[in-house]
Amino acid sequence: MTETSKRIAIVGAGIVGVSAAIWLQRAGHEIILIDKAGPGEGTSYGNGGILASCSVVPVNVPGLMKLAPKMLFSPNQPLFLKWSYVPKLLPWLLKYMSHCNPEASKRIASALLGVVGDSLSEHQALAQGTGAEKWIVPSDYLFLYNDRAHFSGDAFGWSLRKNLGMRWDELEGQEFIDYDPVFSRDFKFAARFGEHGVIADPGQYVKDLAQTIVQNGGRQIKAEVDDFVRENGRLTGVRAGGETIACDSAVLATGVWSADLAEKLGLKIPLESERGYHLELWEPNFVPRAPVMVASGRFVITPLEGRIRLAGVVEFGGLDAPPSKAPIRLLQKNIRAAIPGLEWKETQEWMGHRPAPSDSIPIIGEAPDVKGAWMGFGHHHIGLTGGPKTGRLLSQLIGGQTPNIDVAPYSPSRFN
Repeated sequence: MTETSKRIAIVGAGIVGVSAAIWLQRAGHEIILIDKAGPGEGTSYGNGGILASCSVVPVNVPGLMKLAPKMLFSPNQPLFLKWSYVPKLLPWLLKYMSHCNPEASKRIASALLGVVGDSLSEHQALAQGTGAEKWIVPSDYLFLYNDRAHFSGDAFGWSLRKNLGMRWDELEGQEFIDYDPVFSRDFKFAARFGEHGVIADPGQYVKDLAQTIVQNGGRQIKAEVDDFVRENGRLTGVRAGGETIACDSAVLATGVWSADLAEKLGLKIPLESERGYHLELWEPNFVPRAPVMVASGRFVITPLEGRIRLAGVVEFGGLDAPPSKAPIRLLQKNIRAAIPGLEWKETQEWMGHRPAPSDSIPIIGEAPDVKGAWMGFGHHHIGLTGGPKTGRLLSQLIGGQTPNIDVAPYSPSRFN
């Protein structure tokens, strides 16, 4: 500990909270990691497992307003809605759809690049010297299309990537078959990115990272934070599990559950649950060479430790409704079409909540009205990809350093 060290409570032990905790601890601060379920038990467990640095294209691109109704009424499209939730969803949805224009998409993509653009190296730096290093697997990442014309239909998104300096190569026909013969011959075109990666067991990865915090003197508490303590406009503690935990600063990183706690800090942030599903196929007879995004179904196939994980279906229905069956059925149908002859021994299903702000940009920074109250959440479906960089940015900001990127787009004050 040094004279400038602080006692910092990290509220939320997913990839963002754990990343912030590690970087802050390395900077000499005392860490208290608080989570109601424990490290890596929520969305950080159930993600697609891909370090997808190229995932800067927002969901609400131009044309979504026209496509969405058709998608919602088709059982073969990866967008689902619980209609009883529409009245509650509508205010957020109107804000969300207002960004479906080229200018907003360019602004969002540029902001996302700042937190995901160097994901593999950020994860490697975060996990260096810890038991979590073994879970990071450098890899390619491919987008699969039926043919070049199909690829051209996504021209807007690919132009966003190109204008941000991203580069890929293209595999067509026999070239793609030679690269990975497990896939259906219906896929005649692939765009391939290098220097991406996979976390071979996302949940265990976050747990292993969290364990290093404890090993290095940090404290871990399993409890739910329900409020903050403030004196003269400055945060002095958090209330969790019936006790008040004194601290100099706190980081709020509880994903979609952050909205209620942010409101206690004076911010009403339009945040919704992007309900995500995954399907795991254990001990498969075929394993893809690298993770892929199947463009026609908008789902990913990721080779993990001992299994393949399928993810990417989106449903809007709030936090309380039980999982739906239709998204899982669609994933089952799509994987059989994508990899003919695939067999496996066991199936596991999961549904979780991805935090979706109405402007598609993560919230990273200090609450405008409460000194020492910091926020790191709202990463949609790219939380695993952007978690380490978000944690590093928070550590730098809390330590009074100037990050090497412009953090203004992520500021919580944009909702003030």
